[in-house]
Amino acid sequence: MNWITNYVRPRINSIFSRREVPENLWTKCGECGTMLFHRELKENLNVCTQCGHHMGISPRDRFLSLFDGGIFTEIDVPAPIADPLHFKDQKKYPERMKAAQKKTGEKEAMLVAEGEIGRTPIVACAQDFSFMGGSMSMYVGNAIVAAAERAVEMKRPLVLFSAAGGARMQEGILGLMQMPRTTIAVQMLKEAGLPYIVVLTHPTTGGVTASYAMLGDVQIAEPNALIGFAGARVIEQTIREKLPEGFQRAEYLLDHGMLDRVTDRNEMREELITIVRMLLELPPAVKGDLPAPSAENGTDAAGEPAEAAKAE
Repeated sequence: MNWITNYVRPRINSIFSRREVPENLWTKCGECGTMLFHRELKENLNVCTQCGHHMGISPRDRFLSLFDGGIFTEIDVPAPIADPLHFKDQKKYPERMKAAQKKTGEKEAMLVAEGEIGRTPIVACAQDFSFMGGSMSMYVGNAIVAAAERAVEMKRPLVLFSAAGGARMQEGILGLMQMPRTTIAVQMLKEAGLPYIVVLTHPTTGGVTASYAMLGDVQIAEPNALIGFAGARVIEQTIREKLPEGFQRAEYLLDHGMLDRVTDRNEMREELITIVRMLLELPPAVKGDLPAPSAENGTDAAGEPAEAAKAE
């Protein structure tokens, strides 16, 4: 053993050897190919900072950016029968459910919550495309019914973020039956005179588009979101014609009267605040206004006692 073995070789190895890099630090944009640092991407709500491409975002992260102070309360959703058809393809349905729950950290494809946006109380629900393609299941149907009932009970608007590939095939006709169920839930809101606003995100297709996703009083979409019932290839094969460029994309639907707005995700919160307050015939929200005092601890957002805030 000499100084070359003991010192020079380890020194060379430390310089040229491959360093261990933690996983998930970078995300590649599927549109422009730019490598995006995960923290920077998260701060921009999963929107590419280079080209503006809107990537998927979980319902929980969406709600954190939507509600005042990121504060919201989840609404309980009745649990349906776990495996009504005892469905099995390459895997059993319960196994697929467990895998999706482990992947997303959520128990199902829709999250329902209530809170305030611009000091305006609302009920909101959002689908998670990462959970089995956001497929419409009995649970999703229960979630929308629970959200509508809560909105009617509290006399609040309902805001729904859709993202789905259609009905869940593992539940067969029971999944398809959620189309009329959710339509009736939306009708409850309309009869109560409450606003129902839909934000269509990428992708929204199948039976979801054919039911609750296209029944909003106001229809908003994120940029370049795929929105449609059948796939473009199926339509082309059926009508035997070439479809126009951009067909079934949000901008195309906006130009042809299917949507009211196409709004960037970073501007969505302000847009929804404006629309909700307008439909409720309330004055515009005050910029920089503090959220309402907390009922739990009796303090406002600045940490001052609620009584003092009221006195001022």
